[in-house]
Amino acid sequence: NNVAHPSEVQSLTTTTIMKLLTLFLTATAASAFAPAAASPKFCTQSKTTTSLLSAATDEATEEEISSILRPSYAIEPIPLRIGHGFDIHKMVPFEEAGQPVVIGGVVIDHEDQKWTDKDGKYTENPGDIYITQLGVLAHSDGDVIYHSLVDAIFGALTLPDIGQVFQDTDPRWKGCDSAKFMEHAYDVMKYYGYKIGNIDVTLILERPKVAGFKPRMKENIVKLLHTTEGRVNIKARTHEKVDSVGELRSLSCHVVVTLEKVVGDDVDL
Repeated sequence: NNVAHPSEVQSLTTTTIMKLLTLFLTATAASAFAPAAASPKFCTQSKTTTSLLSAATDEATEEEISSILRPSYAIEPIPLRIGHGFDIHKMVPFEEAGQPVVIGGVVIDHEDQKWTDKDGKYTENPGDIYITQLGVLAHSDGDVIYHSLVDAIFGALTLPDIGQVFQDTDPRWKGCDSAKFMEHAYDVMKYYGYKIGNIDVTLILERPKVAGFKPRMKENIVKLLHTTEGRVNIKARTHEKVDSVGELRSLSCHVVVTLEKVVGDDVDL
């Protein structure tokens, strides 16, 4: 006899209701207190180091950074947001930097350059020219385009700057591939219901020349921020041999970004 006893039916019904109620409450809590986007990816491996974070540390880091990017005020769902980002890093001989010049996720291979040794560290006299391969002196990989982009996205959303989120005194980000910061910026943007409108990059450096590397930089940005080529522009210019940039002692970048509110059935590109 496969017919259930009335008491069993009542028990099953009660159990089902309790399960549904638990699922509802769990979903509601997750919606209200979810971290920025789904499981942001942090720097567990970089170009120069391995296994920076244990699983436990990674979870704690995730919560720490997510809390920074969830302000007490509302991020109002306005249709269009505009952000600006800027970054600058020193360029020094490769042996001092310990890492190459990385811009837009691309290692910039180059011939030896005429670097101005302002302090006389490598030459007889301060201000002499030192012929050398260049590297970027930075806590992470020093990618000025990626750092500026992350700052622009955070700025458009009225969130803290990249230096507050990924501090340059924190050993967790030492030598980190800045693509990790870009992935997190995308997750945060998506969490708040936005997508890339367009990106305009102005890279400023005297040397090495980067024209041949720009298509790969653009490809990397399109992939990391889930957008299209028609929404990303990269310009590069020299500094007319003026100041530290003109003397090959630094490089810098400006980025302007617009974010569009995702509405209705609109999905990520």
